[in-house]
Amino acid sequence: MEPWTVRGGPAEVVERTRRWLSADDDAPLVVETSGSTGTPKRVLLSRAAVRSSVQASAARLGASGPWVLTLPPTYVAGLQVIVRSLVAGHPPALHDRDGWPAGEGWFVSLVPTQLTRLLASSPDVAALRRAHTVLLGGGPIGASLRGRAAEAGVRVVATYGSAETAGGCVYDGLPLDGVAVALGEGGRIRIAGPTLFSGYDGQPDLTAEVLVDGWFLTSDAGRIDEDGRLAVIGRVDDVIVTGGLNVPGPAVAERLRQHPDVVAAEVLGVPDVEWGNRVVAFVVGPVGPDEARAWVADAHPRAWAPRQLVRLDAIPLLANGKPDRQALLRLAEAAR
Repeated sequence: MEPWTVRGGPAEVVERTRRWLSADDDAPLVVETSGSTGTPKRVLLSRAAVRSSVQASAARLGASGPWVLTLPPTYVAGLQVIVRSLVAGHPPALHDRDGWPAGEGWFVSLVPTQLTRLLASSPDVAALRRAHTVLLGGGPIGASLRGRAAEAGVRVVATYGSAETAGGCVYDGLPLDGVAVALGEGGRIRIAGPTLFSGYDGQPDLTAEVLVDGWFLTSDAGRIDEDGRLAVIGRVDDVIVTGGLNVPGPAVAERLRQHPDVVAAEVLGVPDVEWGNRVVAFVVGPVGPDEARAWVADAHPRAWAPRQLVRLDAIPLLANGKPDRQALLRLAEAAR
């Protein structure tokens, strides 16, 4: 049976998802990855994996109900919003068309960039206070953003996962029921359980590289804290080797986001003849290179300070709200 590739606008995907959920065959669906680091992959998800994710999520949150779709429906996070709402017996509210729903007890999934913008709007904050839960995933979630949401009275649950795990499968650092998390060489995160994908459509070699003995080998590094919670440090390639030193890009970016004049920040390693890789900071806000370096060095080793600062009007984003890493690399080279 041919898999269904998730494509189209929100209303179209909602209707097609409804039919796929109720079908009595074993045809999987295909959801494409964002391609934030290269060519998008076509991820095969079985109906069992998708439903396992929905059930485990509802059990962890302690409730189910209507969901609000604010994300592209063709990526796994948006698709799961649609599935969760339909399984709970409610057509999802399409935020772009309908706005926020009235009443309380609904759910929404956001990425950090969206939540940051919504917290700056009083009407949006008032709406989010009525939500049962705001799931927050798709990128690094700093303590400062979590703190702002808590102060605003918005209940946020941080999620970690990917298309290969049928979306978020770790909530606030703890795996959902049935999901196993372990660390491999170099702290590489491994995940097992009923929510795993079946493979990459048409790419058996790549599938064999990342699906090993029932475990999905992610591209992320992490640690297990004393309380048993997974802390995601960042992508394995987010550790920037510069001048023989290892610099954790996400930690530098989070420090820059704490600067009172910084609206948004990302940090990448860019190939460099002298340093191997240079630490490049992309910043939205009126901060100069010397000030940015001093701000980072005040909290971290001086070697972590960015060697190049690129000021932007906005961080370029992919359709799913994640930073466009390829665009940032091009901006770094153009700004030299």
